[in-house]
Amino acid sequence: MTSAINNHQLFPVLIGLCLFCSFRRTENQIRISGAESKHPRIVNIVNFIRLLEPRDAAITEDVLYQTVVQQVRIMKKYRLKGSFLLQYDALMDPRYQQLLKSLPRDSFDIGAWWEIPQPLVENAGLRWRGRYPWDWRANIGFSTGYTPEEREKLTDTYMKDFKKIFGYYPKSVGSWFIDAHTLDYMYRKYKIVASSNCKDQIGTDGYTLWGGYWNQAYYPSKLNAYMPAQHENNQIPVPIFRMLGSDPVRQYDNGLGSETQGVVTLEPVYRFGGGDSTWVDWYFKEFIEGKSMAYAYTQAGQENSFTWAGMQKGFEIQMPLIAQLRDERKILVETLAESGQWFLDHYKITPPTSVTVNEDIKGSDRKTVWFNSRFYRINLLWENGGLRFRDMHLFNENLPSPYITKKAGSDTCAFFTLPFVDGYIWSTRETIAGLRFKVLADGKEIPMDGGDPVVQDSIPGRLHISWPLKFNSATLVMDLDERRIKMKLEGGKSSNWFLEMTAANKAVLPINTIRADQIDCRFEGMEYQVKAENGSFSKPGNGVVFRITPEKNTIVLNLSGKDVQQHAVDNHKRNTICGLRPRKSKVKTEDQQKTADILIKFDIKAAIAALDF
Repeated sequence: MTSAINNHQLFPVLIGLCLFCSFRRTENQIRISGAESKHPRIVNIVNFIRLLEPRDAAITEDVLYQTVVQQVRIMKKYRLKGSFLLQYDALMDPRYQQLLKSLPRDSFDIGAWWEIPQPLVENAGLRWRGRYPWDWRANIGFSTGYTPEEREKLTDTYMKDFKKIFGYYPKSVGSWFIDAHTLDYMYRKYKIVASSNCKDQIGTDGYTLWGGYWNQAYYPSKLNAYMPAQHENNQIPVPIFRMLGSDPVRQYDNGLGSETQGVVTLEPVYRFGGGDSTWVDWYFKEFIEGKSMAYAYTQAGQENSFTWAGMQKGFEIQMPLIAQLRDERKILVETLAESGQWFLDHYKITPPTSVTVNEDIKGSDRKTVWFNSRFYRINLLWENGGLRFRDMHLFNENLPSPYITKKAGSDTCAFFTLPFVDGYIWSTRETIAGLRFKVLADGKEIPMDGGDPVVQDSIPGRLHISWPLKFNSATLVMDLDERRIKMKLEGGKSSNWFLEMTAANKAVLPINTIRADQIDCRFEGMEYQVKAENGSFSKPGNGVVFRITPEKNTIVLNLSGKDVQQHAVDNHKRNTICGLRPRKSKVKTEDQQKTADILIKFDIKAAIAALDF
């Protein structure tokens, strides 16, 4: 029989609980205050480990091991948290086992690097088809080269041996690219909380990932791990973080006009990029000062294949700077697993985020904004006083990866989303594709010319951009939310302005039909649309792909695809075909949170439960 508690007895208990909650809250605020508790700026240091490097005889197993020893030394010196992800052959090596077991678990996350070497394949009872004990080709060294049943065997073998060595299953799994079947299987059976994949790139090392959620992290579709999901019941509840810290200005069109891209990233091995102190200082300045909406994210660190000799300079530039920024409470340094759990705790669906560069490296006037949501991504680039959409891709969770049920048939691999503007693939060195802002002045079409844009993210879920124009003292105002882009000219004299899309003559475009209210496209067998809710599309000719003209000085583009009702029909069919069942979210809805907040005032049990919110 439970005895009643009167108000006099209840009062001191509640006071004690409130004080305890206050201490807990203060502790958390101290943890991330300087990294902006509202908009944390998260840095993961992720180093992944291979046992051998068959591409260069001079890179011996000992060279690779000593590289990791040095990485550990520097990170411990500056008390930096980080993640070490082990390829299976390195996992089975006693030297790496001893080294990584010695690291404190509250500072280091030991996870899996999902490239597939010979020992893993053979221990899973499969036949090795590679040229070397580790073969980096897409149909050999990655999960895409195996059937779904084989992928599960590979996963079970790795996890069994990892737990035998470390006593637990890894919480984080990274790879240049990972298929949805494997990722979902790892979540369901082994409860991983974080994954990572390669930055966007064209052709580098034989892998193409193009048009995805450009930075930060997203929940992937159950049918396509590269594609952000739009709905909770169609997503794999494992956030995928984009790797390598791409240069927001230069990486996109680096190598434009050639078959493969160059690399400009935070990786310490690159002389212009993570190995250059001027670039690194600029990158972190913009990382801290640029508007990011929900949160900012970047990944530092390096694979051991580049060797300590190759990465030492950049590593020793970056690690003390990251430690300094952490101590100044400007960034939050976490393991990949910690960031994954934080994402799971805060977001039941992928949130809108942005990457903003307000000031480029000295000698350049370029500025840029990347905006990502679960429905689309865009990139705006200001250059030489003008502005264009450099990129615009739509996301659709129903577009299956070619590898969801079949293994890769060649030694290359490609993942795409749905293009509407592509300033790289649709360009040549002579003709740069883009959707440009223009105005009609004195009977001539000229580019809009303006000053420095002002970017704000004070309203949750919305990015607000104001661009002061020179030609008529007006301001171009843009508001981006997860479904729409609104553009409006405010102030100044009335002007005839518009957007104009151009591309290289030989570019293969996905556009089928152009109507006043909608453009219909088709790519990779999927039909999709961009709708003009305000303003209109037209095809003026003279090499212009399409034009967007405002109505009452305003353009509103809807990039969210099909309406909710149509989605429900498609979703029912999709789940029936695939045998998929929606999972319950552990994240509280707003109404549930409000209810819990009310209960805590009256119920001791609710108060105790609230300590773990």
